[in-house]
Amino acid sequence: MTTTPGSSPDVHPRFAEALRGLGLDVLVGEVRRFPEATRTAAEAAAAIGCELSQICKSLIFAADGVPVLVLMDGASRVDLERVRAELGAGKVTRAKADVVRETTGYAIGGVPPFGHRERTRVLADRSLLAHEVVWAAAGTPYSVFPMEPKELVATAGATLVDVREPSA
Repeated sequence: MTTTPGSSPDVHPRFAEALRGLGLDVLVGEVRRFPEATRTAAEAAAAIGCELSQICKSLIFAADGVPVLVLMDGASRVDLERVRAELGAGKVTRAKADVVRETTGYAIGGVPPFGHRERTRVLADRSLLAHEVVWAAAGTPYSVFPMEPKELVATAGATLVDVREPSA
């Protein structure tokens, strides 16, 4: 991976550019890269050594065909009916890999919570606020960064909602 001046080889160039544009250059130095993939929340939590719920998953769904980003803690699943109701949509489905890449500029497993190619509506589940720090993908399936949840939600331009599946 090539890097731009002032960036790190651990950070996806588009994500590093987004951080700089948001005035969050300091986060470039906080990105951690792992030799093994952190594509899933479980892989990321194991590599970092944190609780599964401290992982912030960035998931793209299609609400009546329009991409929407849902930020969810790593221990929970998104309740599509709750997302549908929150958005007032007729139908919500998980977006296909090509739609995820077109919309965000990143591959599934490396989608960060902000810094996407296209601006989308963002929903963040309140469960993320249960921690002082959460970890999110930094643009590749091998890199993550830490951030205070309220700052992450604000930076992503997210609306706080309750969209996780109820516990069984």
